[in-house]
Amino acid sequence: MPAAASDTPADTACIILARGGSRGVPGKNLRPVGGVSLIGRAVRAGRAADAVAAVYVSTDDAAIAAEAALHGARIIDRPAELAGDTASSEAGWLHAVPLIRADLPGLDKLVFLQCTSPFISGPDIDGCLAEMTARETDCALSVTEDHSFLWGLDAAGRGVGLNHDERKQRQRRQDLAPQYCESGAIYCVRLDPFLRTGQRFCGSVALYPVDHPPLEIDTLQDLALCSQIAQAGGHSGIAAERLARVKAIVMDFDGVHTDNLVTTDQNGVESVRTSRGDGMGVSALRDSGRYQMMILSKERNPVVLKRAEKLKLEVYHSVDDKVAALEDWLAACGLGWADLLYVGNDINDRDAMAQAGLSACPSDSHPSILGMADWILPLPGGKGALRAMSDILISNKAG
Repeated sequence: MPAAASDTPADTACIILARGGSRGVPGKNLRPVGGVSLIGRAVRAGRAADAVAAVYVSTDDAAIAAEAALHGARIIDRPAELAGDTASSEAGWLHAVPLIRADLPGLDKLVFLQCTSPFISGPDIDGCLAEMTARETDCALSVTEDHSFLWGLDAAGRGVGLNHDERKQRQRRQDLAPQYCESGAIYCVRLDPFLRTGQRFCGSVALYPVDHPPLEIDTLQDLALCSQIAQAGGHSGIAAERLARVKAIVMDFDGVHTDNLVTTDQNGVESVRTSRGDGMGVSALRDSGRYQMMILSKERNPVVLKRAEKLKLEVYHSVDDKVAALEDWLAACGLGWADLLYVGNDINDRDAMAQAGLSACPSDSHPSILGMADWILPLPGGKGALRAMSDILISNKAG
């Protein structure tokens, strides 16, 4: 992988076009994949790129604008004449440029992201920009390596090999000359040639291979497949190096270990539900020996103590000031905030999440928490969120 782009962030902005109308999948840009809307995933990917100063969403839809702003985007009102089925993406990007220049006078490069590609990551964006810089090209795009045998038709309508000779002994796929397919996820351009040509391919081109699933969402079947992939784990959107820096994991209880619901009987006795899968994931993290771990809860409830005892985890409960409690606990462990992964779900977790080196939340967390979390887990609290987190951390090769 190329090194991270060396350009100063104030030179580079990301533009995402997201219109309200979609015929194939109604309301597509607001549909969730892995608990996060498609527009939210694209915005978060742009914000996770070190080389990007700001992420702009151009839209004609108030709901999309609100969702994009929740995840940290700046909003551009897209004129109706640029939001129809026949309007080109280039027209939308060109409309946005003067507005972005007002914020970033030194604007020199643009990144165009597609909401329909839900597995974009910040490091992929940085890599694509870096490849454009390293190759000294006018533009760059994300691609996937393709080992397909391509066929066409001759003048008589008969099959003919395009990248292979069908009259010779069949080659192995790996022996074919390298070829690439557009992933449809990331396009990078230098501003001057883009403005001069009005085209995303505005001169010399660099290719940046990515290894995320090469899927674009155009149908409900595509959406269902991407949702299954997201829920299966393996695509956190967090750089492996950042995951590897985690040395401590602290989790809220209600809404993280549980589904945030309480059953109360006629005697006032409360009971909650937890996930055996989550429990297995937490145990795997504990047994790995890589992390200091704790449950930190505002509630004073015996069930918190019992669950922590079963999981063999340290527990602080009935805690109102979580930041102060964490300061003491981290110091006792010989660690700092930068070492901490904090998992919360509601507004009383906000301050701790803001301090932590990495913050995570289940997919059904309070909207304000979804907007600030570094990592939105693909499943709800008490229903697999912690297991998904565990699987990613355990398998992280940089760990």
